[in-house]
Amino acid sequence: MTIETVSTNVAFGGVQGVYRHASAATGTDMTFSVYVPPHKEGAKLPIVWFLSGLTCTHANVTEKGEFRRTCAELGLIFIAPDTSPRGEGVPDDPQAAYDFGLGAGFYVDATQKPFDQHYRMRNYIENELPAIIAAHFPADMQRQAIMGHSMGGHGALTISLRNPGRFRSTSALAPIVSPLSCPWGEKALGGYIGQDRAQWRAYDSVALIADGARLPDLLVDQGSDDNFLEAQLKTHLLTEQCAAVGQPATIRMQLGYDHSYYFISTFMGQHLTWHAERLKG
Repeated sequence: MTIETVSTNVAFGGVQGVYRHASAATGTDMTFSVYVPPHKEGAKLPIVWFLSGLTCTHANVTEKGEFRRTCAELGLIFIAPDTSPRGEGVPDDPQAAYDFGLGAGFYVDATQKPFDQHYRMRNYIENELPAIIAAHFPADMQRQAIMGHSMGGHGALTISLRNPGRFRSTSALAPIVSPLSCPWGEKALGGYIGQDRAQWRAYDSVALIADGARLPDLLVDQGSDDNFLEAQLKTHLLTEQCAAVGQPATIRMQLGYDHSYYFISTFMGQHLTWHAERLKG
């Protein structure tokens, strides 16, 4: 369980690092970033996972997410994994489309060839990477939160719903709420999991809630001017399902915002503060 340090930079009194390791889950090298805020020697700190969206690596939120000042003030470790396996021999979308294959792992464990060998992002995020974080960083694994954007919002919601009690808080920015109900999801789950839609329900937050999964609370922000809102994100499906079963949720439509990091960075501080309140003690 060794890791290689790719780079470190001091920021707001803490350390922003980028790291690489050989992943047993994906059979490839994987790169991730971790911001560790200033802290007393020997202290264990709460952590926030951030899962990124289509086409992203760890670098997008690390460079554009504007999270470090808030994490330094609140004492939060911020972890940003990659969104898919990469490297020689890793299959991609046959047409090199952005919404499947490299940069589009959808946080699933693929069962369909040729993707089943490397596309094991569910196992990587739920099992392998947490063990690495626990071994190498001053992380309090009893105080975890998870959030994500777009495809990563889908990942954050479904991972938390499938692992009750692991995360004290869960939030999302412009998440894909129901891969069962949108073209991105149908392409990804069909390609990775196969055509048995019953198997897709484990990767659909609306279906998981309908099937009985619950969270203590949920925060979602969605931009009203997001050009993916109607066809792909369909926030109303999550709003309606939460209301139908009494799942506590604050789902906010933010006027004028789009799908970009201008939107993400605007609400990042609010989400981190919300998580920090739930990670106390």
